[in-house]
Amino acid sequence: MNIHIKNQQEINKMRISGYLAGEVLRKIEPYVIPGTTTEKLNQICHNYIIQKKAIPGCLGYLGFPSSICISVNEIACHGIPNKNKKLNNGDIVNIDVTVIKNQYYADTAKMFIVGKTHKIAYELCQVAKKSLYRTFPVIRPGLPISIIGQTIQNYVNTTPFSIVKEYCGHGIGTTFHEQPYILHYNYHENKVFFKPGMIFTIEPIINAGNKEVFCMDDNWTICTKDYSLSAQYEHTVLVTENGCEILTKRKNEKIQKIYFNKKK
Repeated sequence: MNIHIKNQQEINKMRISGYLAGEVLRKIEPYVIPGTTTEKLNQICHNYIIQKKAIPGCLGYLGFPSSICISVNEIACHGIPNKNKKLNNGDIVNIDVTVIKNQYYADTAKMFIVGKTHKIAYELCQVAKKSLYRTFPVIRPGLPISIIGQTIQNYVNTTPFSIVKEYCGHGIGTTFHEQPYILHYNYHENKVFFKPGMIFTIEPIINAGNKEVFCMDDNWTICTKDYSLSAQYEHTVLVTENGCEILTKRKNEKIQKIYFNKKK
């Protein structure tokens, strides 16, 4: 497996990209309200990225037509912004942002709740977030990357929800998708181990119903097969000498930026 270990200069550049990607999600929050169209959200994010002299990483990637992905309610991922799609009170919305700054990518996503929503939707978003956050304390050099999927699976198994298996995290750098690929479920394989300088995304998709999804006619939008709600959180993560650093951590996000994960 050809995994590119980043040097200090590359890491510093990806810290800049990561900070900017997080800022896009922070800046868009006041606009995620009833009546706003998903295309308007896309345009606001696009303008902010360009203003910061960066490039929207999704725009044109394999033909994707928009600058960000916006996935509402039963859309699991890769939702295409639309001028006719207005947000409604109670919707849950995933906004997935990828930026390129100084030729380096960073990728992050979070859920937004529009107005007030029902209990199951709120709980689903919380479980998706916690399933991501629980992985950070188990990342350190020498451990197998499969511990990420094991950690997510063990947690989600305690809830009524399910994990989408078709989509995974990935290495990231001067290209959008690199090795290693990060599965979000327990697959009992210990062939690839964390090394300092590895950078990858973790981005579990959690469904309120069953785990099956399908691709809609636009060849991009992924929807839950039973039309149940879906939620996803994502961060770009650097493996350090003794833990990990969350490159896309947002200001005021209630997690550590740097984790020191001691051997037990």
